[in-house]
Amino acid sequence: MQPFISHLKQGVPLVDVGTMRSLINKVGIETFLTELSVRLEQDFARWQQFDKSARYASHSESGVIELMPISDGEFFSCKYVNGHPKNTHVGLQTVAAFAVLADVDTGYPILLCEMCLLTALRTAATSALVAKYLAPKNTRTLALIGNGAQSEFQALAFKALLGVTHIRLFDIDVNASHKVKKNLADSGLTVDICSSATEAIKGAQVITTCTADKCNATILTSDMVGDGVHINAIGGDCPGKTELDADLLKRAQVFVEYEPQTRIEGDIQQLEETFAVTEFHQLVNGKVHGRVDEQQLTIFDGVGFALEDFSALNYVNELIGKQASTRLDLITQQDDPRDLFSVLQANPAVQVAV
Repeated sequence: MQPFISHLKQGVPLVDVGTMRSLINKVGIETFLTELSVRLEQDFARWQQFDKSARYASHSESGVIELMPISDGEFFSCKYVNGHPKNTHVGLQTVAAFAVLADVDTGYPILLCEMCLLTALRTAATSALVAKYLAPKNTRTLALIGNGAQSEFQALAFKALLGVTHIRLFDIDVNASHKVKKNLADSGLTVDICSSATEAIKGAQVITTCTADKCNATILTSDMVGDGVHINAIGGDCPGKTELDADLLKRAQVFVEYEPQTRIEGDIQQLEETFAVTEFHQLVNGKVHGRVDEQQLTIFDGVGFALEDFSALNYVNELIGKQASTRLDLITQQDDPRDLFSVLQANPAVQVAV
């Protein structure tokens, strides 16, 4: 039996929250973010090899449930993820997610993984990777507008990849800002809490907007933001949910992950289809230039794309390797693959492992 086939028959490795926490702590979160950004850059560089589509989204009044599939012909991944902003009012997370990585040749799953922590990590790594191409030289100050679950990951990713030293926080709930400052107390970053978005962006070379409300909000207006900065707009991620003033977008060179998806979900949903944007893979492959001068205003209209999950899942799969992990008996293992009914006739103590 081929080694890989034998591996598939051993059960599906599960990276649950505890396992993910152990992996991150073993590697170190900043190293994890840095190594993940390398994998992301490599995968964006081979953009044309991927079978891509906008994610499937099921919308309701309270939020959205999405499926995010992608394949490079060797591996297939798909993430289940929701976005329910009001969940925090009842003690639940805004986002709950998990994903599968599968072998294309056999169709067998080879990894099941939590995606709450991993989504935050891949989002932060993607933001910082894009900023490496677009942020002003010697960026040291990052403004974070919206201080929810993503904030600490963003701060540490920009520290690790760009050398950011100062973080300026603003949230309409000041307790959220205090939460971030407390969590970053031992990070080596200087963290200031500001009383308004206008105050927070003063002196910042990069501005991250990451708010949760499912509405057409205007977090930044054109008159608030001067030239020469980079905006990492990652909170607008579904129809009817935006953060940036349309006039601000029109002033900037706007970069996106996958244009068909961002037209539906991103801040550019406010603009005509003729408004020109640039997909990030073109920057990675040197087909277009990023920041051409220090006065240029750039915006990353990031909505999250399946390639980023694919990169993260493959990175985690390499990290766990062959080390002992929980394995799930998801696929029946009867002697005759055609005789599925025989599983019902077998000894339950032998056949049922979960």
